Amino acid sequence: MDEKPSLRWGVERKLEFIEFRLFWEGYVNRSDLIETFNESANQASSDLNRYLTLAPDNMTYDKSARTYVRASAFKPLFLKPDASFYLSQVRSLGDGLLDQRASWIGNVPEFGSIPFPARGVLPPVLRAIVVAIRRREAIEICYQSMSSSDPQWRWIAPHALGFDGFRWHARAFCEKDGLFKDFVLSRIAETRHSRQSVAQASDDSAWHDLVSLDIGAHPSLSDGQRRAIELDYGMVDGAVRIPVRRALLYYALKRLGLDTDPSARKPKDQQIVLLNAADVMGLVGNGGTS
Repeated sequence: MDEKPSLRWGVERKLEFIEFRLFWEGYVNRSDLIETFNESANQASSDLNRYLTLAPDNMTYDKSARTYVRASAFKPLFLKPDASFYLSQVRSLGDGLLDQRASWIGNVPEFGSIPFPARGVLPPVLRAIVVAIRRREAIEICYQSMSSSDPQWRWIAPHALGFDGFRWHARAFCEKDGLFKDFVLSRIAETRHSRQSVAQASDDSAWHDLVSLDIGAHPSLSDGQRRAIELDYGMVDGAVRIPVRRALLYYALKRLGLDTDPSARKPKDQQIVLLNAADVMGLVGNGGTS
């Protein structure tokens, strides 16, 4: 059972689903497969029997509950359990961004999150930006910059999308200013003409350059508090390295609360510090947002 067998993608997908349900929920039955893959009862039975043949030690049949349950010797064969993936699905389901039928989670745990104001990105605008990225074109946008009182038309050549934790941006060359900048998608009122771009995405060095953030627990925390923070961030030997694009460095530091002097806050509030601040802080711009 240590080596994953070679199977057709559709078959492997269903076996991975069986394993997902066994790992996260402890049981799986025919109706789960029928509802998720829209297959017949006979096909669902066949899929469960196939899984039993390939991983006989992973599940047993509970006659009283009339379902297959995870065995004590369970060892994933098709699935690589990922807590971040599971939690992202929980959040997407809770926020209404993902339909229950599109998720493999059968019993969604009660969920709550801090609400943020909705960012009004217009679908036609997003579509136009994505098309321009794919075709490597420049596009004319009506944009409300914070440096001007009224929206203005300008040409940009977008080559990527960026997310700062709160807002979506188009990373683009601005023909008006002659440099690569971030354009907040919700500030684009409309788009119109497009044409071949003269800008090259490869010239956006700030986007392609990676900066390493070496994060450690605040040294003034107690030993127990430091261990808790190290577990929170998956630190090894008291530190964790987070790679971030230089173009997104401003946002990353702000999101992590590392954009100010750590001595300005209490250790229990600050919790983490930037161990390589001397190397990183000189690379910070203003985020490049127009």
